[in-house]
Amino acid sequence: MNSPEETGADVPESPEGTAAAGRADDLPDVVRTSPVGRLAATVERLRREVRAAQVEADGRALIELAKGILVERLGCGPAQAARQLTELAEQAKVPQLQLAVEIINQAAHDRLSEVTSTFLSATAEHPSKGDVPAVRLRAAESGALAAGDTQAVADSLLQHALTPLGAVAVAIWAADADGSLSLAGSAGFSAAEAHRWRYVPPGVATMARRALTDRTARWADSLADTGLPSIGHAEHPDGGRVAVPAGSGGRIHGVLEIAWPSVLGPQPPQVVRQVEALAELCSHTLETHALPNDCHDVRGTADVRELTDLVDGLHDPALVLVPQLDGQGRLADFRIRHVNGRFLDPAGRPRGTVHGALLLEAYPLAAGESGLFQCVERVYATGEPFRARRMDLTALVDQVPLSAVADINISRHGGCVLLIWRIEDETARLASLLQHAQRLGRIGGFEENLLTGETVWNETLFDLYGRSPSGTPVPLEELAAHAHPDDAVAIGRFLRTVLHHRRPASAAFRLQRPDGVTRHIRVVAEPVLDADDRLFAVRGAYQDISAQHWTEVALAVTRDQLAHTEQQAHERNRLTLQLQHAIMPPDRTPLRAPGLDVAVRYRPAETEQLVGGDWYDAVVLSSGLVLLCVGDVAGHGIEAATSMVVLRNALRGLAVTGAGPGQLLSWLNIVAHHLTGGVTATAVCGIYDPRRRVLRWARAGHLPPVLVRDADAGPLPLIKGILLGAVPEATFEEDEVQLEVHDTLLMYTDGLIERRDRSVEVSLRQLLSAARTTSGTLDHQLDRLLTYSRSDTDDDTCIVGIRVE
Repeated sequence: MNSPEETGADVPESPEGTAAAGRADDLPDVVRTSPVGRLAATVERLRREVRAAQVEADGRALIELAKGILVERLGCGPAQAARQLTELAEQAKVPQLQLAVEIINQAAHDRLSEVTSTFLSATAEHPSKGDVPAVRLRAAESGALAAGDTQAVADSLLQHALTPLGAVAVAIWAADADGSLSLAGSAGFSAAEAHRWRYVPPGVATMARRALTDRTARWADSLADTGLPSIGHAEHPDGGRVAVPAGSGGRIHGVLEIAWPSVLGPQPPQVVRQVEALAELCSHTLETHALPNDCHDVRGTADVRELTDLVDGLHDPALVLVPQLDGQGRLADFRIRHVNGRFLDPAGRPRGTVHGALLLEAYPLAAGESGLFQCVERVYATGEPFRARRMDLTALVDQVPLSAVADINISRHGGCVLLIWRIEDETARLASLLQHAQRLGRIGGFEENLLTGETVWNETLFDLYGRSPSGTPVPLEELAAHAHPDDAVAIGRFLRTVLHHRRPASAAFRLQRPDGVTRHIRVVAEPVLDADDRLFAVRGAYQDISAQHWTEVALAVTRDQLAHTEQQAHERNRLTLQLQHAIMPPDRTPLRAPGLDVAVRYRPAETEQLVGGDWYDAVVLSSGLVLLCVGDVAGHGIEAATSMVVLRNALRGLAVTGAGPGQLLSWLNIVAHHLTGGVTATAVCGIYDPRRRVLRWARAGHLPPVLVRDADAGPLPLIKGILLGAVPEATFEEDEVQLEVHDTLLMYTDGLIERRDRSVEVSLRQLLSAARTTSGTLDHQLDRLLTYSRSDTDDDTCIVGIRVE
C-alpha cells in the first residue's frame, strides 16, 4: 500500500483540528507542562492522527480501485499498475488521488461520472489539491458503500461532499410501509434533536414528507418560508433546505434532507445534479435498511406467492402486479402476475388473456383520463395506499365504449402491488337501493344538506311527528328538544357518531309530539361524503316501533331465554346506570343566580359499566356568592365514584366557611390525601361575586377555564396548583378575573378534549375554535360542544358554563 506521500494525495487538516492545535500551542508554558495540559495536548494530537488516517483510508480505497482498473485494462500486475499510475500523475501534474478518480469515472459511466464530468468541463483549470468535485463524490461513494449502517453513510456524505457545498447537516429518512418516516441516519444535528425526530407518524406534513409524496426534489431558500416543521428547525430556522427522494427502479426507499446555515439562493444545475447523485447513493443503503420489513427481494417469488394465496380468498376482483424495469433500471410498466377468480374484465376478455400481460398493454387508456396507472405508480414508489370510491373510469380498453364507475383500492405488499377493482354499474346500484328500501319498510325518510342547512322530509315523516306537511322539518341537531329528557345521552352519542365520526348509526328514543302523544322511535342515519371525503349531507329514516311487543310478559320470556352470564352482565349494566344517575343526575334544570346564567352538562362514559370520577357543582351560597367547580378523580369504577362523592360533598360543606378557592382546595387536598387507597384528583374551584362581576379561582392540576368574549376565546392564565392528594399539605395560588356583560366562562374535564393521537395543546386549540362559534343560548352552546367534541378516550365529561347577563 502506498503512503500518502507516494500517492501524492494531500491530507487536509480540518479547521477544527487546526484551531485545536493552535489553542494547545498558545497555552502558557506552566499550563502546557502541567499534567492536565500534557494530557490535553496528547488528546489533540491523537484526534489529528485519527482524522488523517480516515482521510488517508478514503484516498487509498479509490487509488486501489484505480489500480485494479489498470490491471484489467493493461493486462499487467499490481506493481506495474502502481508505477503506471504514478508516472501518469507526474505527467499530468495532478495528485494521484485525482487521477485515480478520473480513471474510475471513465470506466464506470454511471450517474457520478456524468455529474463530475459536468463539473470538470465547467472548470478551466483543475485545482492542484485533491479537493475537486470528482474526488469529493467518489470519496463519498466509497464511504457510503463501505459504511456498515446508514448513520455512517450520513457522516461520510457530510464530510466528503456536503461540507464543501456549505451545508452543515444532513438527515437520511427511511420510508416505512405504513407511510411513516424513520430517521435512519443524521450528521450535523444535535443528539437531542435527532432523538426527538427519530420517528414521524403517517400524515404529518414535513419537508421530507412533501418530497416523498410529490416524488420530486423540494428546494427552499429558507425552512421558515415553507411553513413546514423538520429536524433542526430550531437550530437553523432561517437556513436553506433541500429534500430529495432516494430510490431506484421506480420505488422510493426514503428521502435525503440537507440543511444550510443561512438563506440558500438559486443553485446552479451542477449542484442540483450533485445532490441528486448523493440521493442515489443513499438509496442503496436505504434499500438494505428496509429489507427486514419487506422480508423478501423486491421481485422475489415469495412476495407473489404469499399475495396470490391472499387474493384468491377475497370476495372482490383483484390483480397482483409486479414492477417491470427497462434497460436502465427505471420503472416502465407493471406486469399482471395473478388474477383471482372473481375478476371480471371490462372488455369481456377471458382471465387468461389478462394474466401475464403488462398493465398498459391490457388497459392502455389506464394512463389517460382515469389516472389509474399513475395511482399504481405512486403507491409502488411511496408505499402509501390509495383508495377511491366510485372512481370514474370513462374508458379502459381501446375500442370498448365502457361507461362505469369503480371502487379502487391499491396497496403495496413487499415488492408487489395489489389492485382491487370493483366495477359498479347503474343497474347494480339501483338494485342495492331497492333492497335497502324494502328492508326498512314503514319509514319516514329524510335528507339534510349540512352545507345549505336545508332539510327535506317525506309525507310519512310529517305524520309521524304530528306536524302539518306545510310545516318546517326538524334538523338533527334539534332532535333532543323533541325527545324525552332521559334519552338525551343516547341521542348525543347518535349525533356524534354520524356528524363527527362520519359513520352510520341508529338510536331509539321517545318522541314527544305537539299533541301530547308519545311514540317510541328508532332513527337510522348514514353520512354522505363528497369526492374529497368531506361530509356534506346526512340521509336516513325514522321508524315507529311503538307497536312492537315490549310488554312485561315479553320481557319476562326474554329473561328466561337468556344465559346465566348474560343475566349477570345485564344486572351489572343496570346497577352501573343507576349509580351514575344517583351521583350525577341528568337533570338540566338551570341554576338561578342574580345577573348570571348557569348551565351544567354531564356525559357518562360510552362504556356504561365504567363509572367515572368526573364531577361538577354549582350552588349559590348563603352569602350570595356562587360556588363553581369541576373535578376528576383518577381511575374508574366504584372506588373512583365513591371518592368523587366524598370530595364533592366535602367541598360544598367547606364552602360555607366563606374561605377563598385557594384555601378550599388546600383543605380538600387534606381530605383527598387521607382517603383510603391514596386518592388523587384534579379540580378547578371558583367563587363568583355577582355584585362585582369578579371571579376568584384556583386550580389543582386541572386545565384552566376558558373565557369567551365577543368573537374570541382563550384559556385563563395558568396558575400554580398541584393535584389533590399528591402530598399531605399544599398551598394553591389564586387569581381574579373581571367579567363583562355577555362574557361566557367554561369549566370542563379532560373528557371533552382528550385524544389518543394528539397532544392536549392541539385538542385545546380545537376546543377554542368551537367555543368561538356564537350560539343563541348557553344551553345550546354546551350541547354543541358535547356533540362536536373530538375526544376519543371514552371518558366521562363534565361542563359548567356561566354567562354574565
